[in-house]
Amino acid sequence: MHSIQVGQFKAELSSILQRIQDNGEEFVIEYGKKHQKVAILIPYDRAYEQHEPRKFGLLQTKGSFKINEDFSMSDEELLGL
Repeated sequence: MHSIQVGQFKAELSSILQRIQDNGEEFVIEYGKKHQKVAILIPYDRAYEQHEPRKFGLLQTKGSFKINEDFSMSDEELLGL
């Protein structure tokens, strides 16, 4: 993975995009005097190979959390009304 400043990124945008497409390279975009990392450029296909679609809901995996049987909360309490 390569780190590159915004100014250099703007000046070399076409060649960077070509390297990403041809070689699968990855780039971290840095901004400002402190080189704050603000973005990562990766090949488009790789972004979707690594991730499954998210499931709706909290902690969908079995056994990942437990709610005690004596737990009770009204709708108003849940919503903080």
